[in-house]
Amino acid sequence: MGVAVFAIIALLFPTLAFFLSRYFRTDKHDPRGETTYECGEVPIGDAQIQFHFQYYMYAIMFVAFDLVTVFVLLWALVFADLSELAKLFMVMFIGVLLVGVTYALKKEEIIWI
Repeated sequence: MGVAVFAIIALLFPTLAFFLSRYFRTDKHDPRGETTYECGEVPIGDAQIQFHFQYYMYAIMFVAFDLVTVFVLLWALVFADLSELAKLFMVMFIGVLLVGVTYALKKEEIIWI
């Protein structure tokens, strides 16, 4: 029952805030609001630049390794108290991650396996 009430509130609050915001906002349009903000300076050139996919790949790999570091450190802290099944799941988790990293590096043509 408590979870259902929480879910209803969690759905209603953002929806209500979204629709009520139109009554509290101002409708004044300023040409400065249409420009890109660059530390108070007048923008030079086009603000829309294209990033290469490889930068996204590095970001995704960083996040993956960051998460693995947290999980493996927490796992290592309680290693002696874990069951064999928990140890097997962690080895499988690291294996899946290594497969993903190998795929990503192979796609970027950094490794040749």
